[in-house]
Amino acid sequence: MSAPIIDVKGLTKVYNGGFEALKGIDLEIRRGEIFALLGPNGAGKTTLISVICGLVNPSSGRVLVDGHDILDDFRAARSRIGLVPQELTSEAFSTVWDTVSFSRGLFGKPKDPAHIEKVLRQLSLWEKRKNRLITLSGGMKRRVLIAKALAHEPQVLFLDEPTAGVDVELRRDMWEVVRGLRQSGVTIILTTHYIEEAEEMAERIGVIRAGELVLVEDKQTLMASLGRKELTLHLREPLSQLPEALAHRSLTLADDGHALVYRYDGADDGEGAIADLLGEVDAAGITFKDLHTRQSSLEEIFVNLVKERT
Repeated sequence: MSAPIIDVKGLTKVYNGGFEALKGIDLEIRRGEIFALLGPNGAGKTTLISVICGLVNPSSGRVLVDGHDILDDFRAARSRIGLVPQELTSEAFSTVWDTVSFSRGLFGKPKDPAHIEKVLRQLSLWEKRKNRLITLSGGMKRRVLIAKALAHEPQVLFLDEPTAGVDVELRRDMWEVVRGLRQSGVTIILTTHYIEEAEEMAERIGVIRAGELVLVEDKQTLMASLGRKELTLHLREPLSQLPEALAHRSLTLADDGHALVYRYDGADDGEGAIADLLGEVDAAGITFKDLHTRQSSLEEIFVNLVKERT
């Protein structure tokens, strides 16, 4: 396996007054992945990103970006990072082209109109290149933020709440943009309050709470091991109570006795357990007209994780 593009070891941040924002964070980000960092407000997401991007000095620990120490070799490390903040702070009367080109110059990169054009086309901004920022919609301004971050050809792109405050349709457009960036070889790290965003896009999930990294896991593994599953049998005839033969099962009656609900952990032998259950239901003389299953969403898993560690 190739070396991680971001390698964080023992990272702490203690602010004046003694507040511990980060508590011994260890984290590796793989090249070319989309990694989602989830956590409630004040959990340490922004502080962690700010340290990795060289905007905040750590109290202890080490951060390597593509093998370059963020403190000892700041210029090389920072040049590999693009950061997309939540708000557009550029001069409102600048054009899209000038704004993005200026960002490239800030990193000491020579002018490269071909690259700027490529970025603007990739983000569907080419037709707006001569427009002043003040004339753009909120969604277009968000795309300009990404274009600015990509102007100096970074290998890693941090997206801080990339779709906060935008409508659902635009959010899905932005997801497509991010997927396209990943396909071009850029590593994506996003923080988000929209857990569906992480569920839709990320390959791995990190959960941070009170300055501690609670877990880092592949999304599918996380949902399989921590998710709860639910099987509902819609009965032909309602039951007033559970038959004695099924009392040992984790079953509950719902819908005024018209439904039997079976809940089990994602880590259980789901198929075998369900097959056994259906056999016992049949043996008890219960017939059903329909059944359906559902699995916990990432949001439910996240809420339960945070609760467990409160």
